[in-house]
Order: sequence, then structure tokens, then C-alpha cells
Amino acid sequence: MTPNQARPEDVITDANNLYKAYKASIKGSTWKNSSQKFMMNHLKYIFRLRDELKARTLKNGPVTEFTLSERGRIRPISSIPIKDRIVRHVLCDELLMPAIKRRIIYDNCASIKKRGMAMQRKRFEIHLHKYYQKYGNEGYILFGDFSKFYDNIIHDLAKEQFLELFDGDEFMKWLLDLIFEGFEIDVSDLTEDERQQCMDGVFNKLEYRKESKGQKSGEKWMKKSANIGDQLSQDIGIFYPNRIDTYVKYVRSQKFYGRYMDDWYIMSPDKDELSDILWNVREIAGGLGIHINDKKTRVVKISGTYKFLQVKYSLTKDGKVIKRINPERVTAMRRKLKKLAAKVKSGEIPYESAEQTFKSWMGSFYKLLSKEQRKNLIKLYEDIFNKTIKIENKKLVIDDRMEEYNGGTVDTDDNYDSRLGHGIIGVVGVHHAKVGNQGRKDGDADRSGT
Repeated sequence: MTPNQARPEDVITDANNLYKAYKASIKGSTWKNSSQKFMMNHLKYIFRLRDELKARTLKNGPVTEFTLSERGRIRPISSIPIKDRIVRHVLCDELLMPAIKRRIIYDNCASIKKRGMAMQRKRFEIHLHKYYQKYGNEGYILFGDFSKFYDNIIHDLAKEQFLELFDGDEFMKWLLDLIFEGFEIDVSDLTEDERQQCMDGVFNKLEYRKESKGQKSGEKWMKKSANIGDQLSQDIGIFYPNRIDTYVKYVRSQKFYGRYMDDWYIMSPDKDELSDILWNVREIAGGLGIHINDKKTRVVKISGTYKFLQVKYSLTKDGKVIKRINPERVTAMRRKLKKLAAKVKSGEIPYESAEQTFKSWMGSFYKLLSKEQRKNLIKLYEDIFNKTIKIENKKLVIDDRMEEYNGGTVDTDDNYDSRLGHGIIGVVGVHHAKVGNQGRKDGDADRSGT
């Protein structure tokens, strides 16, 4: 910390920061029952939270565990109460992320505002172009991956890294100890030897959940693993392997290196150099409890075809970078849209959630899709959600579908009833809205009383 920098305790207990964090915590989830209950008395809860932080009497709330299927892989997810999410937002948004951004390499883009996956792909493409300018189309790329990255975060090392950013501040230590306590794994059903094997080897949280269900007593805990779904875990994923990033980028002077969470790459004309770097990365990773995934870590020719962040690339002999979306991703998205439509129809999720998912996915892959793929995906969305989609100023504009009726237009019954129920269409003049131009042509407008 610099002499003029505010104390972490003052930043986190500031009422304005807590209110801003509250607004961020409920964004996108105001339809949930838990969010609505908190919103009804949010000021009372916020000031109670501030008092608990100042008195250091705050306790972790209950954690809800579930699984999520992502690109065919089942991931263990943990959800925390709004109160805990508020604390995470203040801690990460106001303190950790600004400090982390000053220390990480530029080509580390995951979960950072104004960076993200789109920028990471762009940086990979830029590195391909710059590599070609310097070395041509000959050379290699080392693609690396970490096994069960979040499951194998060692708490003491992660806390130590964060505390160094704030000169070991006492309040930060108390708060980080509290949060990491919520990350601990109940290993009461394991012997001491088995627990040590989990600490030293590759730990799989999902498999452990399945095997130990109903056998936990809370007698023994393992200080390892970060909860996917927790905002602090994102900051851990960005900063925890920073020693590897600085070694490759600065010690080994590898300009064409980038990392997105547990996926990373190095471009070099020297295959032996890449092998030597990988050996040293293993050593550094081992000291952090990170395990290299040998199945996914490989060296490929830069002139071949390879995949990074779900996009297939190839560098031609003329220096052109060819990009293609993995067709499996398009198929997976079509299936997902159909499942989302079923959930919207049953009331399990609001329509807005499905729309946001579609817009986000299209924003990531729109330029990589062929015209036919775009057309088919948009048509599928329009048909299953009864909407119309237009592209305006490079943005998807989604509206309710209107049906033609004798030269005019008419809302479909479902959309009309929904809009009437939400007060968008008033009771007076309903005949107008329902019949459109036809009503005005027949003179019904004059007889409707408007």
C-alpha cells in the first residue's frame, strides 16, 4: 500500500461502497425470491452488514452446492447469500482487482473489465501476425492446461499472495481468513494419509462430493480448493499463477505468451526451448500446488490447425490467419436454446435470462459464424421464443413477433396477453392494439370510445 492509499477496512466498511456492491449483487437476479426479500429492507441489511464488518463479527452464510454442465463437462458450483456477495464485490471491485491489474501481464485477460475472452482471442491472433512478421510460417506453439485448477488452489499460498498486495493488513487478513474458511473441504471421512494425498495430488471436488455424500461430520477440514461461482475465485484464478506468467514473459523473454485462467500458450521457432520452458513451468507450478494436464499440454506446428478458447486457427504460408468456430459449439447452442425455451415456458426461469444468454453467445461468436449459421440460429430463436430479430448498429434487437392481419398487424395472443398483464397496453383502446390498421379502416376507432 502507498502512504496515501485508504485503509482496506475504511474502503470495505464505507456505506456507499456497500450500497454499490448491493446493486451489483442483485443485478440479473431481481426475479429471485431471495433477492426480493433482501431488496425490501436493503438499507437495514446493508448497515447491519457494515456494523458486523467493523466489529469483525461477520459469519459466512450457508452455501448452496449444485452442478452445471458446460461444454459437456460437469462442474461443481457453489452459491452464496446476497450478504456474502456484497462483501465479495466490495473486496474484489474496490481493492483486489485494482491492485492485481497493476501486477499482472497484459496478456492475462480472463474476468477483467474491458478485457475478457474476446480480447484474449484477439491477442492470440495478434501474436500469430507478429510471429509471422518475425519468423514466417515455421515454428511451434506450446499449448498448456492446468488439471482441476480451482479444485487445487492452496489456501495459505493464495492468502499470502493477496496479503502481500496490502502489506499484510490486519483487517484484510481477518476477512480473507473468514472467506477462505468457507472454501474449506470437509474431509472428516478420510484418514490422515488420504487427506495428505488430496493435498499433494490432483484433487477432484466433484468426485469427492459424490463419494462422500452424507458422511461429513465437520471434524476435519482441508484448506484447499476455491469455489467456482464465487467472485473471489475469479481473482484467485487471475493472480494465483502470476509467478508462471512473469517467468515466461520476462525471465524467458517470450513475447508471444498469453494465459486465460488455466489455458495458456507460447509461440517459438525453437522446439527445444519450448520443452525447457515447460520443464521450468512444471517446477514453479508444483510449488503452487498446480498440476500440468499432460493430456492437453502439447506442442504443435504453427502452420497446422489448432484450437484455442473454442476457436480453430491456422496460419497460412502467406501470413493469413484463418479462424473458424468449432461446429460442436453451434450444435450445443441450438440444444441449449431449446432447453431454455422449455424452462421459460414452465416458468423455471424468466425470458430475460434466455435472451441475455443468446445475446452474450452471439456477441462472442458472431464474426466467426458463417452466414448460414447465423441465419439458422436466429431463425431458431425467433421460432421457439416467438420473436423477431434485427441487427441495428452491430447489436441484436429482439422484439415481440407481430402477425399480419388483412393488411395490418396483430400481436400474437401470448405476447398480447403478456403485454396487457404488464400494463404495456391499456384497457382503453384495446381494440386498436389488437386489430391494428384494420380497426381504424372499418371506423371501429370512432365507436370504441377513444
